[in-house]
Amino acid sequence: MEEYRLKGLSCPNCAAGMEQQIQKLEYGESARIQYNLGKLKLDERVNLDQVEKILASDHASLIKEEDEPGHSHEHNHGHSKMKIYLGISTGVFILALLLDGMGSIPAVPFYLAAIILSGYQTFIKGLRNLTKLTFNIETLMTIALIGAVSIGEWKEGTLVAILFGLNEYLEGLGMEKARKSMESLLKIAPKEALLLQDGIEKTVSIHELKVDDLVLVKSGAKIPSDGEVEAGYSSVNESAITGEAMPVEKRTGEAVFGGSINNEGILRVRITKAYEDSSLSKILHLVEEAQETKTPTELFINRFSRYYTPIIMLISALVMLVPPLFFNGAWGESFYQGLAVLIVGCPCALILSSPIANISGITRNARNGILVKGSVYLEQLGKIDTLAFDKTGTLTKGTPYVERYEMFDRERFLPISAAVEKHSSHPLAKAIMDKVNDFSFTEKEASHVETVSGEGVIAEIDGEKYWVGNEKSVDHVTMTSTIQSTIEAMKQDGLTLVIVADVTSILGVFGISDEVREESTSVIRNLHALGIKNTVMLTGDHEQTAEKVASRVGVRSYYAGLLPEEKVERVKQLTREGKVAMIGDGINDAPALASADLGIAMGKGTDSAIETADIVLMQDHLGKLPEAITIAKRVNRTIRLNIALALGLKLIALLLTIPGLLTLWIAILSDMGATILVTLISLTILWDKKKDPKPSVQSQTEPQHS
Repeated sequence: MEEYRLKGLSCPNCAAGMEQQIQKLEYGESARIQYNLGKLKLDERVNLDQVEKILASDHASLIKEEDEPGHSHEHNHGHSKMKIYLGISTGVFILALLLDGMGSIPAVPFYLAAIILSGYQTFIKGLRNLTKLTFNIETLMTIALIGAVSIGEWKEGTLVAILFGLNEYLEGLGMEKARKSMESLLKIAPKEALLLQDGIEKTVSIHELKVDDLVLVKSGAKIPSDGEVEAGYSSVNESAITGEAMPVEKRTGEAVFGGSINNEGILRVRITKAYEDSSLSKILHLVEEAQETKTPTELFINRFSRYYTPIIMLISALVMLVPPLFFNGAWGESFYQGLAVLIVGCPCALILSSPIANISGITRNARNGILVKGSVYLEQLGKIDTLAFDKTGTLTKGTPYVERYEMFDRERFLPISAAVEKHSSHPLAKAIMDKVNDFSFTEKEASHVETVSGEGVIAEIDGEKYWVGNEKSVDHVTMTSTIQSTIEAMKQDGLTLVIVADVTSILGVFGISDEVREESTSVIRNLHALGIKNTVMLTGDHEQTAEKVASRVGVRSYYAGLLPEEKVERVKQLTREGKVAMIGDGINDAPALASADLGIAMGKGTDSAIETADIVLMQDHLGKLPEAITIAKRVNRTIRLNIALALGLKLIALLLTIPGLLTLWIAILSDMGATILVTLISLTILWDKKKDPKPSVQSQTEPQHS
């Protein structure tokens, strides 16, 4: 499939019509016009001349991006041309009004010139549609303008033509603004890389880079693709990936993301992924694709619009015929009112009520490092009332640390612990080593190290046998009441125990915990303030640990000791009670994420997180989740308001037909006013007010558990 950039595309109905025509061409069955992105995807075998003719019929054209590598994507030629025509036609209209008032020179030719200048595109499309018996916006306007001219309403007919042209111009400008906002996001992708081969620097396209290539990234340059620092030290701006403004220090051996910016110094980076497989490439592709998914609201509007225009035409015919035939009304007046109804029936504002708002919401979230994979997921995010959290790595950091320790044999406890654990890769062993390295002691070496499944490690040191593990591993030791009470106290506090013992006695105990993320408590509080009714923690950990974390972060309920399949069942149960989003790390929580109404993964750009969930928090923390929900709720509110405005203004205009007060210019103003309001209100979503949701004044309840 070839991808082309379109210019002059300003009408969703027209885009759909052109797509249908292109699909009728040979090899054109798979053709797809992405109106929101201004793109056309096309089988390379389709005759481009025929495609150009179809596009030209609606004053659109295509540009093959590969043929213009420096192409800036600025396509305002059509808007500028339309603006000039509207300006000239407005001047001619004012001249016609002056001449009409003087009465000495006929004003009709000037009215006609103004109509042609501002509405010729509409006439051409409308007349072509009439020959095909296709009824859409242009058809309605063409019939209305021909009708106005035929009954001598030159002044109002001209005003309608100018206002409709202005409406079309503003509609296209609004969509172009939304597209540009998205394009500015997509432009973060690097274009070139400085490849190092045999010590020689060579500038190449990022698409030429291969895995294991070595690139040089100078100060201020973008890292071309995902890789690993082979040499150098610098701070890197990863906001393109994570949305975080603070730079991240990078040293030798650390991973870097393509699209992030090297702030200072020089880095040598070994490429680990071709650009097409990089995190940035996947993110940008998914964000682009997200624009074209249809929400239930949009699908309803599309279905409604199919019946809306014929219904309006029927109402218009009734307004024209019923009063004169049955109530002795004047034919001229009824005909005029019927034409006004046709103009009111233009569904421009209704069609635009959703797409611009959704594009703005997805773009705004993407800027914050929150990847929403489609408008449908954005709509669902704004409707959820229950959030289920995995504990480890989500509410907690997922990195064990020693929270408390007790030494009963000060001489041997630390040296024995270090000797046994220093060669282990187990997370608990790492936590112990992080703690014992804070002390100075004479190091020892362990021999005959044996791992006992489900218990711990047995080793020999200086000819003596030692045990390091859980309570089962030290069953051979008789504990004193002091030691027993210490162990019980640690267990009550939800700590995981690692006990160090010799053949006859306990040397000491480590109490290990998974550290709660700093932002978890405030995030949960803000979520409750946003109207999330139920926050639930699901974990495989034991009851005491679960209770400790739940109490600290403020979730309203928790379920402990869950196996992966039990997590899935619990999520399914929650979905029967409300709209549920499940938040996990995108890897081991995949089944639970898939079972929820909405899956949200934390992954900081990892492939598994991007591929698993419907929404990805690229920061690898929950800090921006409340803002994402706030944006989603705002998008949903905006769409509802837009629909109410679009239909409400038209309803008011239609009601004016009852007393006979509806005029052509009031009709077009009602349509144009709704379109302008809908567009402007939708674009306000892009504004970043930088306001965190305020916590509610209601008291936090103690978490409930099962």
